[in-house]
Amino acid sequence: MATNHATPIVMPMSNPTSKAECTPEQAYAWSDGRAIVATGSPFDPVTLPSGKTLTPSQCNNMYVFPGIGLAASVAGVEKISDGMLYAAAVACVESMTPEEVEDGRTFPDINRIRQVSHHVACAVIKQAFNEGIPTRLTPKSDQELAEHVLKKMYFPAYAPLIDPSV
Repeated sequence: MATNHATPIVMPMSNPTSKAECTPEQAYAWSDGRAIVATGSPFDPVTLPSGKTLTPSQCNNMYVFPGIGLAASVAGVEKISDGMLYAAAVACVESMTPEEVEDGRTFPDINRIRQVSHHVACAVIKQAFNEGIPTRLTPKSDQELAEHVLKKMYFPAYAPLIDPSV
């Protein structure tokens, strides 16, 4: 692949890690560090001979499905269209920071999943509006929609079972 493409896309998706078709380290080595790598299992970052470290992403539907579900719940849509799925995928990519791209990731850092889910949900709702799919919301400005979705997101906070001062 590296012979025929400047930036080969390598996606060893088999699980568990021991069953992967190749490792990110192999993909980077075989492509002189030019490969775009997304895996089915988590792998550690790889340091290239040049000293640059690349971080392969785990390709997982968790990057879009929480946002799609949030959009369906908040907007009350009964149908998820192909256009809404496409909007979710684009929103996921748009959520990436320049640092994540430079780091060799194909998906945003998992530590930002709530932010990504929020962005995906807003994009999916806007696409529903654009397609005329019935929702329980009226179209809002981007900022109003973002604030509304944020208010509807679940934030787990638990009261202590035991009073720590006792």
